[in-house]
Amino acid sequence: MNTLKKTEKQIGIIGSGFAGLAASALLASKGHTVNVFEKNKQIGGRARHFEENGFMFDMGPSWYWMPDVFEHYYNSMGYSTSDFYQLVKLDPGFKVIFSATESFDIPEDFDSLCALFESIEKGSAAKLKSFLLQAEYKYNTGMTELVYRPAHSIKEFMSIKLLLDALKLQVFSSFSEHVKKYFKDPRLKAIIEFPVLFLGAMPKDTPALYSLMNHAGLKQGTFYPMGGFSEVVKAFEKIATEAGVQFHTSNPIEHIEISSGKATKLQTATGSHSIDALIASADYHHVENELLPSDYVSYDPSYWEKKTFAPSSLIFYLGVNKKLAKLSHHNLFFDEDFEAHSKEIYQTKTWPEKPLFYACCPSKTDPSVAPSGCENLFILIPVAAGLRDSEANTTHYFNLVMKRLEEFAGEDIQHHLLYKKSYSVQDFKLDYNAYKGNAYGLANTLMQTAIFKPKIRSKKVSNLFYAGQLTVPGPGVPPSIISGQIAANELIKHLTD
Repeated sequence: MNTLKKTEKQIGIIGSGFAGLAASALLASKGHTVNVFEKNKQIGGRARHFEENGFMFDMGPSWYWMPDVFEHYYNSMGYSTSDFYQLVKLDPGFKVIFSATESFDIPEDFDSLCALFESIEKGSAAKLKSFLLQAEYKYNTGMTELVYRPAHSIKEFMSIKLLLDALKLQVFSSFSEHVKKYFKDPRLKAIIEFPVLFLGAMPKDTPALYSLMNHAGLKQGTFYPMGGFSEVVKAFEKIATEAGVQFHTSNPIEHIEISSGKATKLQTATGSHSIDALIASADYHHVENELLPSDYVSYDPSYWEKKTFAPSSLIFYLGVNKKLAKLSHHNLFFDEDFEAHSKEIYQTKTWPEKPLFYACCPSKTDPSVAPSGCENLFILIPVAAGLRDSEANTTHYFNLVMKRLEEFAGEDIQHHLLYKKSYSVQDFKLDYNAYKGNAYGLANTLMQTAIFKPKIRSKKVSNLFYAGQLTVPGPGVPPSIISGQIAANELIKHLTD
């Protein structure tokens, strides 16, 4: 347990996703009394898990990229990744399926990856090396010079070095145009562009800066924490608890009381809790429009309505009573038109006609997540935020993806299901108060990057800070961890001013 003497500062944190967890431990380690309020029974936010019929399902994150971000956080708190779980590098990192008869395993070994690219398009091995050399520069510069900045104003980015870096980082260039300079084959372009579809925006609207994701996925590699992402949540919870953080689950905030421009109390169903400062890592829109008095809202509803949101998801959690030989741990089904699905998510905002989808089979790596001889299967279809769910719609898409999955697998799966559960737009709203049921936050467009994101500090409440995927640096687990650290450090500065 933490032996630091507690100060009189009472810090409240709303939400226990990775941003809230990271912030809570950092603040408690500095001697503050920290109370985290979580509306659900289980901490972890979108990284919650559940167990049924001997299967353990991670409900949300399944890609473990950027291991250095996790390690940096653990180191800052006096730990290392190996203190909590075994991290396995996957080989192949993932499989990409273009038809029932054509798929490619993306190897862990870089020379093998180059050989794969060359086999698909002559001359592409050299181009991949050049592309990823630029991506590595963006990653290293972005992760050291830019991503840990609070992005309060343009002044933070006005040094000559950073202005020059902005040009080298291609902040103002299109991701899709950047990719086209290197690769012509649509299969190679799909392999490069897939992180954008699942976490960002249409490739043409995404800054080429985000090729840094390709460095993470193709050069650093894809990892898996044995036991599942729930082990990562447990690690963050342990760090926070040992620092002295108190968790209050099944305890949603009903109202934030403001006095003289400061947050002074949190009202829950169980009572009132006095605070000296507050970090809201719950949905930014929900906190502003449902918990704060209207005079203290920084962004009105019209602001959010104009924003471009990353996708929501239609998810199926499946327990299968046999092994599926052709599936890898991560499987990307790009057997339909990438551009058409992108437009349905970001432009027409309609249910997709022929969606791409992702199938995760962690039991390929981790026998603990499924009974012996069984497979744990997680299927995700990216869809536009704000769509309306229906049972008929869910059934339609389940049948659609299962048909394509079975065609590729070459065997029946539906008649071997021991367990099935769906989760979609309305569930994200109910469980996380997610604006329009978004799953990943704001899309990574140029006008929603850094200083153009909702501010990490409230414009109206002096001791209120925000963290999570709707503020800097953006969507995904590593950015959320960083967001919590930024918010905590900014709050600490506020308390010492």
